This record gives sequence, structure tokens and C-alpha cells, in this order.
Amino acid sequence: MIQLPLLPLLHCLGCSAWLLLLAGPIASSASPADDSARRGDPSSSGSDEVQRQPHDSSYGTFASEFYDLRYLSEEGYPFPTAPPVDPFAKIKVDDCGKTKGCFRYGKPGCTAETCDYFLSYRMIGADVEFELSADTDGWVAVGFSSDKKMGGDDVMACVHDDNGRVRIQHFYNVGQWAKEIQRNPARDEEGVFENNRVTCRFKRPVNVPRDETIVDLHLSWYYLFAWGPAIQGSITRHDIDSPPTSERVVSIYKYEDIFMPSAAYQTFSSPFCLLLIVALTFYLLMGTP
Repeated sequence: MIQLPLLPLLHCLGCSAWLLLLAGPIASSASPADDSARRGDPSSSGSDEVQRQPHDSSYGTFASEFYDLRYLSEEGYPFPTAPPVDPFAKIKVDDCGKTKGCFRYGKPGCTAETCDYFLSYRMIGADVEFELSADTDGWVAVGFSSDKKMGGDDVMACVHDDNGRVRIQHFYNVGQWAKEIQRNPARDEEGVFENNRVTCRFKRPVNVPRDETIVDLHLSWYYLFAWGPAIQGSITRHDIDSPPTSERVVSIYKYEDIFMPSAAYQTFSSPFCLLLIVALTFYLLMGTP
């Protein structure tokens, strides 16, 4: 009788058992019902429910499905990009006198980007849209007055604060002092500070409930134009001693393009100045031998 070593024998038996365990699922024969279920045969089940493939619960499959559903956009980018921010649309002066009314103060032929002061207005539904721009790093405003004097006026101002923002504020002139009013009729506000200019655009209703600090724009008013510096987001005295005003009351239903020369150009364009220049020229010519 031949005796085999005990350890090698146990080792071989263990290997055989392990191989049988691995080969078990492969060697097992599938039942017809299981085969029909894998083929999607509806007759193999007593219900009309569609047979679904078993879900792979492995971590790799879960992570892949979660990434595809959560982070992949339709275009295939891994992460959605933030929507672009619309920049401030430049003011179009070609529309002045046609689809909106404009006031320009400064050099003849100036635009919204070169005038000392610029204002436009136009009707949009039940609102009036205003555009303001001035050569300043502080504030630019328009006032609605029953006369050409400061006092008792409804004022809308665009103020450049220390954070670089341009905010729309509502004021009421008490004598020569502008008092900020918390009730602000402005909406759809936007503003920008560029090239040492404050520019803004906003809307306010045409008709408002009775309020002494907010005028009804359905009526005609004198327009007061002003601009000046600001300290920590608070307006200070306007740049010039006598800010320009409209020569007559303004109707928001009538679009005009009105130009007002600044003080420097008023001097050289006045009839008296032109007559003086002609007289001096004639005197110099006659006095020359």
C-alpha cells in the first residue's frame, strides 16, 4: 500500500473545491423560464410588465451614471457655464428727435459719450425710459419742476458709489438742498462708470398715486439738468453755479432733439461777441498803414 503525503493531498483537495466554486455558475444549466426572461419573451411572465436588465450596483457603474446625469450637459461639456452678463448698451443718439427726445449740453455736435450732460426720454408702455450721462465721477440727475428754479422738485439721480456701482436714487429738492426719498419709482435700473463718466438707464411710471415728491409725468414740466461730485456715495453741490434748464415745459409725448451750448461755447456764439470780433477786425485792418 502506497502512502501519500498528507499535506499535498489536502492541498490538492482545496484547489479542486475552489475550482468547482468558480465553475459552478458557468456549469449550471439555465432553465427555460430564465432563458425566456433574458430574451424578453413576454409570455414567460404572468404580468405585462416589461422585463428590465438587472442594475449593476458596482461603484464604478454608479459613479459613471451619476456623472452622466448630473454634470454632463447636452453639448457634452462636463460643467455648465454661467450665462453671460449683458454689458450696458450704449446710448444711441441717432434716435434723438425720432423715437426719443434728447437734450445735449456741451460742445456742438457732441454725443452721449462726449457731451457735458446728456438726457433722453421715450415712452415704453406705461413707463418712461430715461437715459442720463455726464462728464463726472460722482452723479448725474434730472429734475421735474413747475418753474425753472430749484425748490419743490422731483429729482432722479444716478450716483456712483465707492464700490464702483451706479445706483438710481430719488430726491426731493427742499430749497437748495436735495433730500433723499426712500420711495423710489425707478425700475429696470442699470448704470456704468467708464471713462470718467456716469451713465445710467431706468424706467419710471407715467402716472403715479398722488404724492408731492413724485410728479405725474403725464403732465408737462420744466426739466432741470445737474451733475457733480459725490463723497462716499452721497451727492454734493453741482459742478456749475447755474445748471442748464429746459427753455420751456417738456412733454414726454413730443420727441425733440435740443442742443444747448455750454458756457465756453455760448461766449463765442453770442451775437454780441460776433459783432465785437468783426469790429476789432475792422479796426485792426483800418489802422494798418
